[in-house]
Amino acid sequence: MLKNKVLGQSILLALSVLLIAAGGSAQQEQQTQGGEASLNGGVEIESKATDILKASSSRLAAARSMKFTAVVSYENPSRPGPPLVYTTKSEVTLQRPDKLRVITPYDGPATEFYYDGKTMTAFSPAEDLVAVAEAPPTIDAALEAAYHSAAIYFPFSDVIVADPYKDIEDGLTLAFYIGQSQVVGGTTTDMVAYETHDTFVQIWIGAEDKLPRMARAVFGNDPSQLRHQVAFSNWQLDVDVPSDTFSSLSAAKAKPIPFARPDAKLPPGARAPGESTPSKTE
Repeated sequence: MLKNKVLGQSILLALSVLLIAAGGSAQQEQQTQGGEASLNGGVEIESKATDILKASSSRLAAARSMKFTAVVSYENPSRPGPPLVYTTKSEVTLQRPDKLRVITPYDGPATEFYYDGKTMTAFSPAEDLVAVAEAPPTIDAALEAAYHSAAIYFPFSDVIVADPYKDIEDGLTLAFYIGQSQVVGGTTTDMVAYETHDTFVQIWIGAEDKLPRMARAVFGNDPSQLRHQVAFSNWQLDVDVPSDTFSSLSAAKAKPIPFARPDAKLPPGARAPGESTPSKTE
């Protein structure tokens, strides 16, 4: 038994050494393309990185409608100390400039959000509760109003605002190109790292279609340096969207409650949609 245990530990150690060596080689290759080596060289904002971010922003901003799936993973401290990871999955549909639907069936309590240019509706189907409020006339303004009035926040809001790069550029202090990946999103992606509003982000963007596939963020004012991730899939741009997509008959029949803030807060350092600087309460 002891012999087998020692042998097993030796194999694991050997595998670990191989993985570390392989990872080191990959990192070294990526650094030669402008990643950490650029940071060490004093380069703060690389044009190649911002060009990729701008191209992605232009592609998203030009779409009159879009659908995608967002799987959000976020860390929370556990009782023993090391963080636990929780996930949610949302099906997102929008039509510019004033229509948005977000259906989040799991994990956690199922929620539905509808915005039709005039009202915002937050619906909890399991509890049969609904909150409705008047809304401003654009998606950007509605996202901000939903956060400030009811603490409704979508971690993928950066890709659905009217000008995604403008929100980045307003607080951009660092940006560099890492290299390419053949793994994330089932396609070739360009990897870029940037820091804005004291939030450090690594993002994977399709090399050909310029659509985001994954983003990972760490907030500067979070002492635990917990990580937050959004994985994007099932992109559909400029598709026809039925007119009844942005309303719900079930929600209309549910028990009304106030459209107000719950006790829950955003992760430390997270920025509400439309804010030019990070909120201290987030």
